[in-house]
Amino acid sequence: MLKWIGKFFLWVLSTLFLLAAAGAVAVYLYLEPKLPSIENLKDVRMQVPLRVFSADGKLMAEFGEKKRIPLKFGEVPERMVQAFLSAEDDRFFEHPGVDYQGILRAAGLMLLTGKKSQGGSTITMQVARNFFLSREKTFGRKLTEILLSFRIERELSKEEILELYLNKIYLGNRAYGVGAAAQVYYGKEARELSLPEIAMIAGLPKAPSKFNPIVNPQRALERRDYVLGRMRDLGFIPQAEYEAAVKTPGTAEIHGSMTVLEAPYVAEMVRHEMVRRFNEDAYTNGYSVYTTIDSRLQDAAQRAVRSNLRAYDRRHGYIGPERHLGEAGEDEAGLQEVLSGVPSVADLLPAIVTKVEEKGAQVYVKDRGRLSLTWEGLEWARQRISEDHRGKKPKQAGEIMKTGDLVRVVEEVRADGAAVWSLAQVPKVQSAMVSVAPDDGAIKALVGGYDFYHSKFNRVTQAKRQPGSGFKAMIYSAALEAGFTPASLINDAPVVTDDASSQSAMWRPENYSGEFGGPTRLRIALAKSRNLVSIRILRSMGIKHALEHIRKFGYNLDEVPHNLTMALGTGVVTPLDMARAYSVFANGGFLIEPYVIQRIEENGRGTIFKANPVRACETCVAQGETAAEVGDDIGISAVRPAPRVISPQNSYLMNSMMQDVIRMGTATDAKRLGRKDLAGKTGTTNDQRDAWFNGFHPSLAAVVWVGNDDFDPLGEDETGGKAALPVWIDFMAEALKAVPEQELVMPAGMYRLRIDPESGRPAPADQKSAITEVFQVSAVPPREGEEAVAEGVSPGPVAPPVEKIPENLF
Repeated sequence: MLKWIGKFFLWVLSTLFLLAAAGAVAVYLYLEPKLPSIENLKDVRMQVPLRVFSADGKLMAEFGEKKRIPLKFGEVPERMVQAFLSAEDDRFFEHPGVDYQGILRAAGLMLLTGKKSQGGSTITMQVARNFFLSREKTFGRKLTEILLSFRIERELSKEEILELYLNKIYLGNRAYGVGAAAQVYYGKEARELSLPEIAMIAGLPKAPSKFNPIVNPQRALERRDYVLGRMRDLGFIPQAEYEAAVKTPGTAEIHGSMTVLEAPYVAEMVRHEMVRRFNEDAYTNGYSVYTTIDSRLQDAAQRAVRSNLRAYDRRHGYIGPERHLGEAGEDEAGLQEVLSGVPSVADLLPAIVTKVEEKGAQVYVKDRGRLSLTWEGLEWARQRISEDHRGKKPKQAGEIMKTGDLVRVVEEVRADGAAVWSLAQVPKVQSAMVSVAPDDGAIKALVGGYDFYHSKFNRVTQAKRQPGSGFKAMIYSAALEAGFTPASLINDAPVVTDDASSQSAMWRPENYSGEFGGPTRLRIALAKSRNLVSIRILRSMGIKHALEHIRKFGYNLDEVPHNLTMALGTGVVTPLDMARAYSVFANGGFLIEPYVIQRIEENGRGTIFKANPVRACETCVAQGETAAEVGDDIGISAVRPAPRVISPQNSYLMNSMMQDVIRMGTATDAKRLGRKDLAGKTGTTNDQRDAWFNGFHPSLAAVVWVGNDDFDPLGEDETGGKAALPVWIDFMAEALKAVPEQELVMPAGMYRLRIDPESGRPAPADQKSAITEVFQVSAVPPREGEEAVAEGVSPGPVAPPVEKIPENLF
């Protein structure tokens, strides 16, 4: 009987085994065709964010929902690998992708408790799940995961599997992979992490929220210490190192992108262009965009814009605290909590006044703690009554602030190099600056406002403003083409015209000074920015000729008035338009195309785009175009020559005359740079609503604009030479620090001649007051008794007449 029962049970077990085997084969045959190809895994794209860099490789911005910094296996620290193996799968290098011990343990737990549980998951199984499968806990998903793990192990090496895992795993706070986690939690690269930091990150995959060092620091420490213990038990670290590591306090905190260079307006321009090219893939395909931005020049431009806007604000007085918060307590935690909801505006930090002294104050600054403000940082704060009026100078700090006021402070560096904290305020006035390489249009620096995060409006590319007298350079260049010379004498006298579009019956333009200079040489008129001379020049050469010439500088003629007001810069332009136009003078007469993207690289594919801009080059021969779209060959063809739009002679004369703007005209403050190779033109519009300086060196053109977004006036005397020129000077002082002075070389077809400075005519050999002027061979100055070139030119001093210009000229 017992023998029969034994045979029966053996038969049952054999049958069950065969059925199980048959079932396993059936399941395999059913699921195997549905398994994804491992080739897809080899070519996987891990949703790497878009990164934007300067020309010298400094990170400017990162865009994308998921933060990921892919690392090759060889770039992952050995301790990092050991920590993850200790925490997740210590038998990884031994099992074939599935740890049977872990599976049996998970199955036993389900039989005992009746609850489904994720158990026995090896690193290979996690890779299978993370790349291909859902996270649902079902037998079907688990079986698919096991089969896929076997396939992965057959086709990939252990190192390749680990590389995928360490780059893909979610580690909390939008960080995917150990490279991103190192940056997010510690602001470091993975290779820079300490052992406790490595263990903290390695403890996260099990439960990124539960063991998050930011949200649950105590649980995170416990999990870290568990990982360290496992590393010790497995022989990866000695006892002494373990003991030292577990005594280390947690130091994790949220870090933003590891941006090294502040250029958010440029980064946004790049982001917009990348989305235009690649749609939403721009944020996930791992594009690295290298721009033309020079980090040194960008920093200089940022400092120049901000420091001079603060200087403008101080000239016009203090508007007072942002608000009063009541009596400030002494509890620093409470003060910090109040300030936590107040954003910083660039370098202007929010602070609460905690104590007011006779000639100073104590403040608590957000994220900085307690600081003292001395009288040096307070005495400027006269009350602002209006843009043109301020109150009396304060005699004590109590006239400026009181305890509990919410104010702004800024750390500034004095001329002697010492740092001082000063009272400040968020400026209403804005500024923009752009610097371009004249030879090829590469944008070297761009600042679109005081703070991108306070106002994302990019004034370099989006603000269409009147250029004022900065537009006269194009008018005078057109005049040279029309036969005028720098010695041409034009009457600086009143002009009156009927103008139905104005509120008054007559248009009476004036010089900024309100004075008249009488007959004035063209060179002097440009240097002194004489409005009435510009109008007479434009009338003489004609609107049509001027427009045809202005078109050569890249301007949209639909935004330029087709009448005499054009001479005063009443059209609308952007600072980038002006930088492009002035680059024509800087490079000897060629029209370039400003650009900011130098090349684009895609993760895993290398360079997919490289710019090949047109270049200012007299002897270049066009032989092809650049690859402009993804998929084209990236090989760059021969240099693409920029079109010549003005002659070398015209360019030389304009350079020479605009150097006089700095030497003796409206931009003499720039002489403190101590250089003779700089040129430019100021610009100021009606009621000082816009202030400009458009200037250049042969290697760099730079344009500065200052104004209010709502077109409010800047205030009395806030001209281009006062409001905008200081920004340009500060920038150029740094930009040209190591650049040798470059002499302006006179091209062929020109000659020098001694002239009478009063008449502009050739001077007798014995005239002591004679000066030297430069002329084109084709434009010989008239001699005594000959007819002058232009209408309104007088052979000598005359009384300034009042002329009425016919309305049909407008």
